Amino acid sequence: MAETEVRKIIHVDMDAFYASVEQRDDPALRGQPVAVGGRQRGVVMAASYEARKFGVRSAMPSVTAKRLCPELIFVKPRFDVYKEVSRQIREIFLDYTPLVEPLSLDEAYLDVTTNLKGMPLASEIAREIRARILERTGLTASAGISYNKFLAKLASDHRKPDGQTVIPPEKGPAFVEGLPVGRFHGVGPKTAEKMNRLGIHTGADLKAQPLEFLEQYFGRSGTYYYAIARGHDERRVVPNRPRKSVGSETTFMEDLDRPAAVEEGVASVLGDVWAYCERTGILGRTVTVKIKYADFRIVTRSRTLEESVDSREVLERTARELVRTIFPLEKKVRLLGVSLHNLHQREERRVPPQMTLAL
Repeated sequence: MAETEVRKIIHVDMDAFYASVEQRDDPALRGQPVAVGGRQRGVVMAASYEARKFGVRSAMPSVTAKRLCPELIFVKPRFDVYKEVSRQIREIFLDYTPLVEPLSLDEAYLDVTTNLKGMPLASEIAREIRARILERTGLTASAGISYNKFLAKLASDHRKPDGQTVIPPEKGPAFVEGLPVGRFHGVGPKTAEKMNRLGIHTGADLKAQPLEFLEQYFGRSGTYYYAIARGHDERRVVPNRPRKSVGSETTFMEDLDRPAAVEEGVASVLGDVWAYCERTGILGRTVTVKIKYADFRIVTRSRTLEESVDSREVLERTARELVRTIFPLEKKVRLLGVSLHNLHQREERRVPPQMTLAL
């Protein structure tokens, strides 16, 4: 069935969320360069805007961040607080539309084409939502408003922090053409580098490539790149997206250099994973162990079991067997992670899959 109505999509993105929560709750941190995460070891999970001025960013090794900003203040993350604030924000979203698709604790898509308030302008809805978030949580949010998800996400980053941008249908293609491909959601650093090697630096360069060329070099993703270069994105806002995995990882204060210590490290990490399974009734069939060596090289080992992992003992046994495949150790180990995939609710374990039709 042809779709004639232009959709109204909002992407709401909290500004430096984890760091902003810490600055909100501790007045001494306000106006200071703050990093949530790693201290001497590990990585930065979030950086305040004061820290970003020095080049500090998320996923950066903490030693690098400290070198860039000697005055950087490291704060231990408080996920229980972040989750509660995220819940408060989600309640505000649901006052306007049931079509809310969370991407993480601090960002979500909203389809307000038909909204619960009967408001005609998506830009006014976004402005009202941002004001309510500030009033309830004391935190600022940025928003992007457009006719599809791709452009809405691009727009939300355009006037950060505490701003919003509208990209109407008649301006979508031109907006895309002027941006570097590295800014596109769905184009990661490695893909951007590959595009640059092929002479594709901007949206205009991408748009100039025929579909056959993009499919040749990027496979099935080539079709997506061909579409977004023209401002097209038919993906719908999908509420209650099922969780694909649950995991936990730890960076150790000292690198592990003995197999026994690595096995003990794996056992200590998986406690959070199994606690989540017990709390939610979620089970999984695929166990993955992540190993980061002292030189930051990462390897993973996975195994899919015939039956679901239904006890901590099974999870620990499988994880230990997987990590033993890297013995003898090539290098010292700085980080270990354990995750579960192929998730389902405990009571669904032996129920055969059924075809469903969304109406």
